[in-house]
Amino acid sequence: MDIRLEWGPEGVAALGEDCAVLVVVDVLSFCTTTDLVLGNGGRVRPVRWHDHGGEEAAKARGAILAGESEWTLRPSSVTEIPSGTLLALPSPNGATLCDAAATTGAEVLAGCLRNATAVAGRAAELADGRPIGVIPAGERWGIDIRNEAKAFGPLRPCVEDQLGAGMIVAALDGYGRLSAEARLAAMAAKAIDIAEALTECASGRELAEAGHANDVKLAAQLDLSGTVPVLRNGILEDS
Repeated sequence: MDIRLEWGPEGVAALGEDCAVLVVVDVLSFCTTTDLVLGNGGRVRPVRWHDHGGEEAAKARGAILAGESEWTLRPSSVTEIPSGTLLALPSPNGATLCDAAATTGAEVLAGCLRNATAVAGRAAELADGRPIGVIPAGERWGIDIRNEAKAFGPLRPCVEDQLGAGMIVAALDGYGRLSAEARLAAMAAKAIDIAEALTECASGRELAEAGHANDVKLAAQLDLSGTVPVLRNGILEDS
């Protein structure tokens, strides 16, 4: 299959050897926050969750660690981040998967609903006829807005990443054959009201109940951005 879809770190491992490009999709919130940072002229260094060595290494390279200033993993915190900022952004899903994907030798992109079509177009260019893997991050049981456990629970597939991945797959129309998983995600994304789905899904409700409904609104904006985050030397830059 030319376009494949698998979930989480196991998906990275399954597709990393065969795919020329891996697109990590973490809509709430890593990839959405990354899109906003890059859209303002900044860059993002993904950092694995609870990797204090990685955090210190990022700061040694001049990065500002999310959470040590007004900028955090929340999309609404970075809407006015200054151009030129290098933000070290830890997250249990998107950032951790980007770091894992970098070890496979594939080109690594970070996609979301906001930049779905732009990311798909760049993925096709970079892959140049070779297979593309789309990796919806999913959530982890035991890690949410109210309870950030230090131990990773089992994968919790989630609506927002299914739809983000589906919109990217749909935008790759004509590139080649789709796996059944990729085809199903694309069909679902095309058949549903995206904003309504993000508001009603478990992750969206968790954020809204914690007072972060604007983060969900920002994440649900479809194809508002032409930014394409590509991982180069450990840093996501617009390319």
